[in-house]
Amino acid sequence: MDTAKLFEMQAALDRYIESGHDLGNEDLVDRKILALLVELGELANETRCFKFWSLKGPSVLETILEEYVDGIHFILSLGNEGGFQETVSKISSNGASRTDLTAQFLTLYETITAYRAKQKPETYQKVFTEYMNLGELLGFTANDVETAYLEKNRVNYERQRQGY
Repeated sequence: MDTAKLFEMQAALDRYIESGHDLGNEDLVDRKILALLVELGELANETRCFKFWSLKGPSVLETILEEYVDGIHFILSLGNEGGFQETVSKISSNGASRTDLTAQFLTLYETITAYRAKQKPETYQKVFTEYMNLGELLGFTANDVETAYLEKNRVNYERQRQGY
């Protein structure tokens, strides 16, 4: 799937939010990186992959997909901030080599932190790819992700109109 549409939709949403909150002159990169890390933690919590002490299973797949797509919003937003849209031509993975969700979450934390330290096309591509690998491990297709993104984008506009 070509990501150009998703980058454009995210840019429009970001402009809408920044305008509505009078953030036009602020550098939001660090806030977006922290938001992405928080969303990643929320996603890990829904999968419960690290909760060795609990017998309770993961949340329903729909909830996990919604949390996953929250991260996509911030990844696209960071790509727009850095001008890295062209480094990603389609939503795909490089074929997830890991089968352990916990290891993949930890890799993503490291990769996002590395991106913060060096905001270059290569580090952005790595964040994007590793996030797609996580989606693949979770069983999501590119179509699943796009459909969920479109729905969550609509919800995000509605939330902003309601004073979220």
